[in-house]
Amino acid sequence: MRSLVPRQRRCAIYTRKSSEEGLEQDFNSLHAQRDACEAYINSQRHDGWTALSTVYDDGGYSGGSMDRPALKQLLADVETGSVDIVVVYKVDRLTRSLADFAKIVDVFDAASVSFVSVTQQFNTTSSMGRLTLNVLLSFAQFERELTGERIRDKITASKKKGMWMGGWVPLGYDRMDRTLKVNDLEAQTVRTVFDLFLKFKNVRNVQNELARLNLRTKPYSIQRGRAIGNLPFARGHIYKILSNPLYLGEIVHKGARHPGQHPALISPTTWDAVQAQLSANGHRRRSRSNAKSPNLLIGLMYDDAGI
Repeated sequence: MRSLVPRQRRCAIYTRKSSEEGLEQDFNSLHAQRDACEAYINSQRHDGWTALSTVYDDGGYSGGSMDRPALKQLLADVETGSVDIVVVYKVDRLTRSLADFAKIVDVFDAASVSFVSVTQQFNTTSSMGRLTLNVLLSFAQFERELTGERIRDKITASKKKGMWMGGWVPLGYDRMDRTLKVNDLEAQTVRTVFDLFLKFKNVRNVQNELARLNLRTKPYSIQRGRAIGNLPFARGHIYKILSNPLYLGEIVHKGARHPGQHPALISPTTWDAVQAQLSANGHRRRSRSNAKSPNLLIGLMYDDAGI
């Protein structure tokens, strides 16, 4: 009697790691996940399981979003019929969102593709397996949301203590741990902006004078040695400087101002005078009879270049 040869089941291994930390190592978390998945596939070789050579690795991508290159490629291959089984180390490697999981399973179901977690051994082809996966993903989503709440609470508490919590370093300062230290050369530029505004009482004239003095915005170094900034001041950028309580030595969070741990660059007297002038200018613009002015939103809205 001829022995039956099991049908070949093509297995795609998907791996993911939220942060980029450690990805430069010769053996990282993605490799460990792949090794575990390959070992599980080999244990099912008698059922025709075989690992595909295509690598579906998403290093440095959150499980809370489907905007991941390897996941997109995997789903595309599933839809073209190139995959029979998707294998992951844990369910949350595929996704941490119940809504996204439902979308992914719909794609799998349409292509008659099974989904297996090697450490939890669940298969979406059975109703019990799908129920268990939904429960697991509910906890995974809860954990992600709880982590987000903890991070937001930590940021709020830190800003109430006057700590600077990161982002683009403002003109006039340099980064120093969780606070800012004064950059003397840039600080003089900031003070010049405030002084010129009190002198001219008009941002356009301030912009022209800054250009004449050849004063420019803060330079930044970004990835791969590229540099941005170091540009002539746009009016939007000047308004942002004039209305930023950071230069008064304060930290703003959700509309509330807290005493900062960084030094102020301007005095309260200068700050109050500038805010009063900005308010007066805004009132004059609003009370003009020619409301057809194209500049009604100056100081209120900016583009991505701060203009």
